[in-house]
Amino acid sequence: MKKYSLMIHGGAGTIHAPERYEASLRDIVETGARRLETGASALDVVTECIMRLEDNPLYNAGRGSVLNADGLVSCDASIMDGRNLDAGAAAGLRGVRNPVLLARAIMEKSNHVFLIGEGAERFARDNGVDFENSDYFLTAERVEQFENVRAARSTALDHSRANEVKLGTVGAVARDQSGDLAAATSTGGVVNQRPGRVGDSPIIGAGTFADNSSCAISCTGVGEDFIRTSLARTAALFIEYRGMHAQDAANEAILFLVDKVQGYGGLIIIDRNGECARAHSTPGMITATAADGEITLRPC
Repeated sequence: MKKYSLMIHGGAGTIHAPERYEASLRDIVETGARRLETGASALDVVTECIMRLEDNPLYNAGRGSVLNADGLVSCDASIMDGRNLDAGAAAGLRGVRNPVLLARAIMEKSNHVFLIGEGAERFARDNGVDFENSDYFLTAERVEQFENVRAARSTALDHSRANEVKLGTVGAVARDQSGDLAAATSTGGVVNQRPGRVGDSPIIGAGTFADNSSCAISCTGVGEDFIRTSLARTAALFIEYRGMHAQDAANEAILFLVDKVQGYGGLIIIDRNGECARAHSTPGMITATAADGEITLRPC
């Protein structure tokens, strides 16, 4: 059994120039591992990892989010505590600097799990969550990417072959020294998506799940595929009721995704014993792992 474990992901798809992500992946996972080593909770560590990924314009979350069909940023996020199945989620956010902080505030400071749009933003302001103006989110790369996809009259995954800029949705899963699990996921959605569209990232059981009885999991890919298959919860059930290890459950979940809906994406898992795994139906997936101090980068 691992003393502690941490995994982060930056999306799945066709990954061009994977070396672009190595420095940020290593820095974030090393920082998170040091916190776990000194006794930090899994919940605090996944929150911090997602915040740092949201602040980095390399990734499709927070500041680096893709643009929807109106040329605007709309963010979603979720978080779940494996100790008690507490969860928080928010979708359709405009201007929230760190959507994961809003998701956590919903979990800890309300009787709800999921808030959307204007109501979620009002709750964020009432609870001191930071906002930024629209210019903060409009990076040159994202604007160019949007124009290219809009010219082709299509929508595209951040990592799909339709894009020249290959970035990605973010997620983090952890098991701390107390044996507690947590998971969080954050995204800017799909390039040129219809306003109002919500994918799997903020949906508990589809894009995010954590339960000390099974695992912590974060997914990335075509959100509609993960929603239709409730993939995060499905993978957790493989561990809890079939007794699968993390890698077997990850592989089986992706086979299920492909068999049922020809699904396109990937996932990361840490099981109740601290074993780490990833699987994907895409050509590549950006991940970094820390388990008892050993760091593994897989930006491909």
